[in-house]
Order: sequence, then structure tokens, then C-alpha cells
Amino acid sequence: QVQLEESGGGPVQVGGSLKLSCTVSGRFSDYAMGWWRQGSGSEREFVASLNWNGDDTEYARSVKGRFTVSRDNAKNTLYLQMNKLKPEDTAVYYCAADRSIGLVSSNPHYWGQGTLVTVSS
Repeated sequence: QVQLEESGGGPVQVGGSLKLSCTVSGRFSDYAMGWWRQGSGSEREFVASLNWNGDDTEYARSVKGRFTVSRDNAKNTLYLQMNKLKPEDTAVYYCAADRSIGLVSSNPHYWGQGTLVTVSS
């Protein structure tokens, strides 16, 4: 069973940057990975995903051009570089995984516990 643990969340000012990490146990390269987020009073929403080697990615329209998802299979780690942050990016960010050579499904099988990002002016 794969386990996921996010880190790197915290407070950041509007327009700032933050990089989230997600460390994964197990055979990391067997899994497509993704990031979701859930703001207060909102449903969980898709942010970004990438396939097993990172050469296929997908982004939500709201973050495209500002966020970059990447992975280091040698370190069993998934990343989310977030730039030009806005107050509406405030949320708990979750990493997720599916055992797949493609992108993650809309309902991934494995989830981390989440890390809170708070964007304020």
C-alpha cells in the first residue's frame, strides 16, 4: 500500500511563491500523481496531475501558467511550484496517486492528509 505525505504549506503573501512536496512510499514510478485542493466551504477540486515519468501533465484552468507540477522518481517525491499566488488559492492541498501509466483518474485511489496554504495580502 502506498502512503503519501505532503509538506511545504504555510502562509504566503499575495503574489508570492510556495513549493509543496509530497513524499511517497512504495514504487513511486508505478504511480500517476496529482494535486487537489479544498478551500473552506468548497468542494475538493483538481489542480494538476502528471504521469509516471512527468512527460504528460494536466492543469486546472485556474492555475495554468502559475503552477508547475513535477516529480523526482529517484527521491520518491512529487512537487507543486506555485507562483503568483492569489487569495483564492487558499486551501488545503492534497497529493493523490493512481497506479497507472497515464494521468490520475478523477477519483484517485490514494490520498495524503493535506497541507494548508494561506494566501493573504
